[in-house]
Amino acid sequence: MVAMKLQINGESRDFNSALTLDSLIEQLSMKQDRVAVELNHELVPRGQWSVTSLSEGDRLEIVHFVGGG
Repeated sequence: MVAMKLQINGESRDFNSALTLDSLIEQLSMKQDRVAVELNHELVPRGQWSVTSLSEGDRLEIVHFVGGG
């Protein structure tokens, strides 16, 4: 399996080469309805995650919303 490096919230991480944004969020064990994702400085709508392929060197910012009161 070929690995690729992604920058996630400023941290370099290795993943397999066949990733979509959808599968990345799943691998990171995040709830899709609780995160927002910016890919290479562009906000990606949740409806596009399953068709957004990731490539070597992509930079992601993932914001996880936490409820509370």
